[in-house]
Amino acid sequence: MKSPYVNELEPNKVITTSFLVHSKEIRQKKSGEFYLSLLLGDRTGELDAKMWDNVSEVLDGFDRDDFVKVKGLIQIFHNRPQLTIHKVRRMDDSEVDYADFFPCSKRDPNEMWAELRGIVSGLGNAHLKALLEALLDDEEVARRYRQAPAAKQIHHAYLGGLIEHVLSLCALAKMTAAHYPHIDRDLLLAGVVLHDIGKIYELNYERGFSYSTEGQLIGHINIALRMVADKLRALPDFPPLLRTLLEHMILSHHGQLEFGSPKLPQFPEALLLHYLDDMDSKMECMRSLAERDRLVEGCFTSYSTALERPVLKLDRYWSKPAPAAAARTPQSETMPSAPAPGPGVPPEPDKAAHPLFASKPDSPFADKLRQALQPAASNQEN
Repeated sequence: MKSPYVNELEPNKVITTSFLVHSKEIRQKKSGEFYLSLLLGDRTGELDAKMWDNVSEVLDGFDRDDFVKVKGLIQIFHNRPQLTIHKVRRMDDSEVDYADFFPCSKRDPNEMWAELRGIVSGLGNAHLKALLEALLDDEEVARRYRQAPAAKQIHHAYLGGLIEHVLSLCALAKMTAAHYPHIDRDLLLAGVVLHDIGKIYELNYERGFSYSTEGQLIGHINIALRMVADKLRALPDFPPLLRTLLEHMILSHHGQLEFGSPKLPQFPEALLLHYLDDMDSKMECMRSLAERDRLVEGCFTSYSTALERPVLKLDRYWSKPAPAAAARTPQSETMPSAPAPGPGVPPEPDKAAHPLFASKPDSPFADKLRQALQPAASNQEN
């Protein structure tokens, strides 16, 4: 087991530990010399790193997706931890435990797989059940489905993330289908299981998380359609109308054309699938962002382009001391009572009825405003 992990790093300390290189850039100082800008990571998070000196000695010694052993100083820069690297060397795969570097679901993948198979076996629609079982019985599909992340970065971006996301959606689908009696529960569940199945080939996840060539050229939606079509060749009795509905759910689950959805959802199960998928991914995105944010101070995370907002870190928010309430002296103790109006002086406005005095009738501001609105006795006499 490596130590320390990213989430254990403390500022102003020299560390020696191992990381996976997530990105590597060669940049130039104002002096014209080169330096290395790296993004390093392990299963607990990512860390910005810079190597300012002796870059030529290590420049070709490692690359992205390599494991490296580094020695350097942790400092705080722009409210984030940053590692200034003194020494770095490439590590052989035999020196590392992969479990130290790749985030994974907290749930056991075999347990999640058994749960998914149980959901599929419980479907009442024999045609949908036969199609899903044909896909899940495929050994390569089964292996990849248990391991794949649900996304490269945005949500459930860890090993086992895809099946965890699908199981979460299955639970939501069951609840919402019970709430809306016109929803076809089996069709909705089938859409849940199939909507992201193409990600098992869209993403590479043997080393770092990246897009495969197939994922770059075709994308997971088209891959899923192809996978379904391949299995349907062995199911000649599958109803064509039902096939069209399933294909539409896969095509439309992103919900909007600008989000990469070739079609807009056009029947209730398709629309519900989109909203459940969107909700589950955003809730996980918020949770993960707050948990893994690298800002050292403040209650908010850095800005998320996926969510188009920063996220409040509730653990810090609740741990902040409550602001002291300002001491307030009753008006009667600080201001003399207004004298009764004399002859020719109109009565004081009814504070209870006037909207200007309804919220804070005894505040100093209200008192001054009341006096300004009340005509002076001398003016009335004139």
